[in-house]
Amino acid sequence: MTLKATCHCGDTAITLSRRPEAAKSCNSSFCERTGAVWAYFGPDEITVEATEERTYAPTGLNRHHFCGRCGMQTWGESPDWASAYNNDGTPKPGFQPGTVPEARIAGVNLRLIDGLDWTTVEVETVDGRNSW
Repeated sequence: MTLKATCHCGDTAITLSRRPEAAKSCNSSFCERTGAVWAYFGPDEITVEATEERTYAPTGLNRHHFCGRCGMQTWGESPDWASAYNNDGTPKPGFQPGTVPEARIAGVNLRLIDGLDWTTVEVETVDGRNSW
């Protein structure tokens, strides 16, 4: 089953290879302002089509993508932080503080999927403002 997320004007379309079962709502200084609910996929599990995509990368590690026409926050890519850190920011076993995971992950803004059945998606609240 594939799903499609689109920005408001339709210039950006993201095809997801599967239905998300879980997502995260984060209160970090960036995520809280966008209001996005993020579902995570391997980079090979999404296809992005856009003619005017823009990117904001405040640290260089995390890249936030948005539509250059309507301004919608569409998706992001970053190291797979969840592979090395717990939601409270503490390292998982086998990882040291300051570790930057080599694997990357793509986060897609689920609010861009028309008709998404939210009852099938478990949304976890993450304290990104105080944990990272």
